[in-house]
Amino acid sequence: MKLNELRDNPGARPKSKRLGRGIGSGKGKTSGKGVKGQKAREGVSLNGFEGGQLPIYRRLPKRGFKNPTRKVYAPLNLDLLDHAVGAGVLDAAQTITEANLVEAGVVNLAKMSGVRLLGRGAVTRAITISVSGASATAVAAIEAAGGRVEILGETASAE
Repeated sequence: MKLNELRDNPGARPKSKRLGRGIGSGKGKTSGKGVKGQKAREGVSLNGFEGGQLPIYRRLPKRGFKNPTRKVYAPLNLDLLDHAVGAGVLDAAQTITEANLVEAGVVNLAKMSGVRLLGRGAVTRAITISVSGASATAVAAIEAAGGRVEILGETASAE
């Protein structure tokens, strides 16, 4: 075989449509664009353009503020925590950390800033847990059961 004998496989390069070559071609006049003017030209972006009328995104009021550095916490309720300890997934004898919770599959920290302990349910055993945040009812329930809640990043206050 010689270089001048090389050919593409049949159908490897389909024939390009010849646009604007008469109405008999099926792609004449507007070449499949459908319209004349600005919309038939290349590189035109018309998103949100309303023909000179004030666009809706400018007519409607803007409200509120979205904090780009907002912290989002994975919720963990007391009933789920107590169930995980009772099932043997978590060890109540040691301090339960956020890493332990993720490893046990109790919470998912994907795109989250940490774990926040919430007060739904009850705790039946003494648990020491270290989390990013906790509600007052959750802290009260764990301390009533003889446990302790450590909040990460919180400075120790003089008692």
